[in-house]
Amino acid sequence: MWPFTQAIAMNIWENKYRYQNDGRLIDQTIDDTWKRVAKAVASVEKKDARKQWEKLFYQSLQDFRFLPGGRILAGAGTTHHVTLLNCFVVPINEDSIPGIFEAIKNGALTLQQGESKCKRN
Repeated sequence: MWPFTQAIAMNIWENKYRYQNDGRLIDQTIDDTWKRVAKAVASVEKKDARKQWEKLFYQSLQDFRFLPGGRILAGAGTTHHVTLLNCFVVPINEDSIPGIFEAIKNGALTLQQGESKCKRN
């Protein structure tokens, strides 16, 4: 049974989170997405514990019990060079027009790192 009950949910997954590489679909199903993310998240654990953590992470994602932030769903376990962080604090180091524009530039560069995941080949 397909897990999406509404067309908009399917559309969001297909356009934001379903992994494609060079125009080839890697995530055939939402289950593939969960497996990809679980494996990537577990990859930072100690080598002998990775499979156990991968299984635990996968079980938490399965059936939409837990959904991490969008950047994690879109970027974890892919070849895209994107940040997996969803929240950013961009300080304004100098209270001046140039200082404000520098902060805006830094914010734009940070956001740009999340946008390359959405490009389709």
